Amino acid sequence: MSERGDTAEPLVHGEEFDDILIDQAETGLDEDDRLKPEFLTAVLDAVEDGDSEAARDLVSPLHPADIADLLELTPSERRGAVAAALGDLVGAEVLSELNDYVRDDLIGALAPEQVAEFAAELDTDDAVAIIEDMEEADQQAVLDAMEPEDRAAIQSALSYPEESAGRLMQRDLVAVPEHMTVGQVIDYLRDNQDLTRDFWEIFVVDAAHKPIGTCQLSWVLTCPRGIAMADLMKREQTLIPVDMDQEEVALRFQKYALISAAVVDGSGRLVGMITVDDVVHIISEEAGEDILRLSGAGEGDINQPILMTVRTRLVWLVVNLGTAMIAASVVGLFENTIEHLALLAALMGIVSGMGGNAGTQTLAVMVRAIATNQVTSSNTMRMIGREFRIAATNGSVLGVLIGIGSYLVYGQLGLSLVFAAAILINNMVAGLAGVLIPVTLDRSNIDPAVSSAVFVTMMTDSLGFFTFLGLATIFLT
Repeated sequence: MSERGDTAEPLVHGEEFDDILIDQAETGLDEDDRLKPEFLTAVLDAVEDGDSEAARDLVSPLHPADIADLLELTPSERRGAVAAALGDLVGAEVLSELNDYVRDDLIGALAPEQVAEFAAELDTDDAVAIIEDMEEADQQAVLDAMEPEDRAAIQSALSYPEESAGRLMQRDLVAVPEHMTVGQVIDYLRDNQDLTRDFWEIFVVDAAHKPIGTCQLSWVLTCPRGIAMADLMKREQTLIPVDMDQEEVALRFQKYALISAAVVDGSGRLVGMITVDDVVHIISEEAGEDILRLSGAGEGDINQPILMTVRTRLVWLVVNLGTAMIAASVVGLFENTIEHLALLAALMGIVSGMGGNAGTQTLAVMVRAIATNQVTSSNTMRMIGREFRIAATNGSVLGVLIGIGSYLVYGQLGLSLVFAAAILINNMVAGLAGVLIPVTLDRSNIDPAVSSAVFVTMMTDSLGFFTFLGLATIFLT
């Protein structure tokens, strides 16, 4: 092996580097690997002019993920024509990268035999992602068109709950008995062309096909041939139950820094594996899902049909309208107080607004902590106390600042003290609500990301108005 020194040849020569830049320019990607608008326009124009060959020449250098982006950026009414013009460039890998709604549109235009052909080229988890959302009749037609072995694998995966490890796992893996030696394993890998090529670990199983250890591929390649797998393998391993929720799977991968993990059925038998590339997608999906649920925006998918989006958002807007009416009814209880001191009408919105912001901050922290299993029965009270102290401290600082500011502006000491006290009290209410509401919903098996924000807003608005106007009624009238 040659050593690298000052005289070593560069890894990429000047001309080769120029060629790389030219290749990047030809793909139509900018520096951030985003498709250039002019590239998309050129492809659409070629398709509209009936020049499929030109469109294919433009798109052929792209990675399947970039072709998927191209189709997602294409207006829905022109997407079918673009896919037809690109032909086999829109293959199985492209379908697996597509947004769910865009993929459903394209699959709807394909014959079951074509979908079955695409599914057969993919890993089981990717094939399931394509087939699982199809109508039952279409799904059965695709399954009937598949080879028996592939069909059995897909049907088995579909039998597990949605968003479970069984849906996420790949069935193609490498498992060997513990009595085999390193040399025998290497020969086995070389002689069996049907084995999966995408794996980082070899699973060691007993006679009942239960995993008893794992062995990294690098260990096999660097150890003498005579070493037994039982002596080489690592017996400590993280096993994933087949019915475990995908969010919990992602947390285990993150916690234990896993590259892959064995999936076992109820009897402990090895039935599949999950790899980190699948988990990265799940982490991103779940995080985005929780953020959107907090706002009541549904899936937040820009490719979702408009009527479906309207229906999802409208539900929570109606709920918010109801909570706003509750807050308005609280204000109505203090009409006489507001009539005597008109400044209250101008200031009470600040009280509720500050409380709402404080509650949202606490709520975001708690929902994330619940989602990542950081909140347990053993530390719930400590979390409540922590957030209450934070809210009280913030409320005190804000109360002092607002009290001084309002006195300088309006010159009314009593009003300023009431204003400051209301800010302090509503911040403490917001801190408690931001903790207690998501925890209570979670203990009731209700997703706190979906409905917590509505209740927290109702609490901070209603109690903010009640506190401010109530104190004003007592001390200023």
